[in-house]
Amino acid sequence: MTRGNNRHDVFEDHEDYIYFLDLISRFKADHPFELYHYCLMTNHVHLLVKTNKASDFSAFMKKLNLAYFYHYRNVYGWTGHLWQDRFKSQPVGKDNYFIQCGKYIELNPVRAGIVDSPDKYEYSSFGYYANGHINPLITEDIFYEIMGKTKEKRQEAYKDLVIEDLISGTFSKSVWGTNYQRYQENKKTKRGLKEKAKR
Repeated sequence: MTRGNNRHDVFEDHEDYIYFLDLISRFKADHPFELYHYCLMTNHVHLLVKTNKASDFSAFMKKLNLAYFYHYRNVYGWTGHLWQDRFKSQPVGKDNYFIQCGKYIELNPVRAGIVDSPDKYEYSSFGYYANGHINPLITEDIFYEIMGKTKEKRQEAYKDLVIEDLISGTFSKSVWGTNYQRYQENKKTKRGLKEKAKR
């Protein structure tokens, strides 16, 4: 996650979001990594990634934030720091919590009250998983394939996973929670996937 300095907005209009995503695509070619889920909020960015080398990703984030700073400064006449310190990162295991983390990221606009459904927010990876939108930035979530035998079934199962009661009570929990919280989230995800497989 990377955040605007003093929680200041870093995206003012549609063109800013698109420019930032274009920068990700451009610099990702020089510093390869897998991007599974993302969400661009008005004053911060969430990315769920797999990197080959931590140093490569650090170089990528430095380039990304600096290039976007120049864009923001030129367009809006900004002075001073745009980003708050260095980006923050936490490890996520390759278990069922992985897709739960992706879900949490994509629900940020709903928790913030910007939209009432992630379907209505275009600056996240939700459209790729739930609606089949083409997105060359995305590497498919490692658990997405088991959610259905066809593309359509996977999309419906993903919508259910994100929207239904399975996760409706988790909005207030931190994705980087305690081990107990992670265990509970993992149990919920496993139960939800089993229930969908029976349908």
